[in-house]
Amino acid sequence: MSTFNVPKREEVSENNQAIFDHLEKAVGFVPNLYATYAHSNTALENYLNFSNAKTSLSAKEKEVVNLAVSEVNQCVYCLSAHTAIGKMNGFTDEQILELRSGKASFDNKLDALAQLAKNITENRGATDQAVIENFLSAGYTKGSIVDVISLVGDKTISNYLHKTTNVPVDFPVVEPLSLVGV
Repeated sequence: MSTFNVPKREEVSENNQAIFDHLEKAVGFVPNLYATYAHSNTALENYLNFSNAKTSLSAKEKEVVNLAVSEVNQCVYCLSAHTAIGKMNGFTDEQILELRSGKASFDNKLDALAQLAKNITENRGATDQAVIENFLSAGYTKGSIVDVISLVGDKTISNYLHKTTNVPVDFPVVEPLSLVGV
């Protein structure tokens, strides 16, 4: 059982209330994990600014990273949320399962990206040189590597927040890869 509640709008700062209102309008609800950031007067805004910052990665590529990182960090909240978002970005259920495992046999460039994201996360940044070379050979740049590392950090923050707080998942909950035969 979590010692963290999911704060309601009236329980957060005025600044966070305005963010809640914006999220409600844009997304249709305030995801529990975002609401949890609002225990801090500054963390929700800071996180959203970081998460929505410009990057060389497309929305689809960002989901590749989000799924691979969240799988390594075993964050059921983020895996569930990014499975839903991955589907909105055109990935099939089978592709999402493969991306979670750090592979993308259906697309060589995304495969290099998934491998890099998984390797960075597993090795805490001590990335294997062969994985970097494969990523660059797939058409990415050194700048893309920096953007992937930033996104790994972004997703790791959310993964850690959920694993620490264990707030309820408010997306369709996904099964561990071991239970779905991957």
